[in-house]
Amino acid sequence: MAPGERPAPSAEGIGLVVGLGNAGDEYEGTRHNAGFWFVDRLARRAGATFRHERKFSAWVARARLGDAEAWLAKPTTFMNLSGQAVGALASFYRIGSARILVAHDELDIEPGDARLKLGGGTAGHNGLKSIRDHLSSADFWRLRLGIGHPRTRGLVQDVADYVLHAPRREEEEAIRGAIDRAEAVLPLLLEGRFERARVQLGAQPAAASAAASASASASPSAPAPKKAGGERP
Repeated sequence: MAPGERPAPSAEGIGLVVGLGNAGDEYEGTRHNAGFWFVDRLARRAGATFRHERKFSAWVARARLGDAEAWLAKPTTFMNLSGQAVGALASFYRIGSARILVAHDELDIEPGDARLKLGGGTAGHNGLKSIRDHLSSADFWRLRLGIGHPRTRGLVQDVADYVLHAPRREEEEAIRGAIDRAEAVLPLLLEGRFERARVQLGAQPAAASAAASASASASPSAPAPKKAGGERP
């Protein structure tokens, strides 16, 4: 490699990592922002700095991750419009849907669990719906970061209210542990070794998930932040 030459992701590997969440300090610590937590971690470890790019409606950073580089992005729209940013980035940088990884909160798995998936449905997640619509494809990779469902946590809360609350301390620790494990397999994704990454992530222990589940309380969290600008979870 020539002096100053920048490594690039494999032509077959992930070239764009998008974290889903709602912009604004009032949403920062909420369950719905788990995807933001993931890309923030990647940027911090890589020493990369996000810049607000109006043309993409996103905070964007170029990060060296292991032996390769990839774009990191956090849409500045509300969750239900996330596809605007992803579609614009994918078009501008000519990144196909199969080379995009979207990190998002997942109700159907417990805190502490993280799973990789290519394509499939959206399970009512409005951020994923928007991305699918703007890419005209569901065939992008998803990093599903478990937050649990209010029913499994013993909470009398509707889903919209639940995802806009901060998790309990034990749950947050479990989610951040899952983010650690997902970060560890990211180099495989950049290399295009998707199946190995999926199996490796799924095989890792998620004892924190069981601990978070056991500690779930029937008491609801603090009041959710007020929605703005027509935001929907």
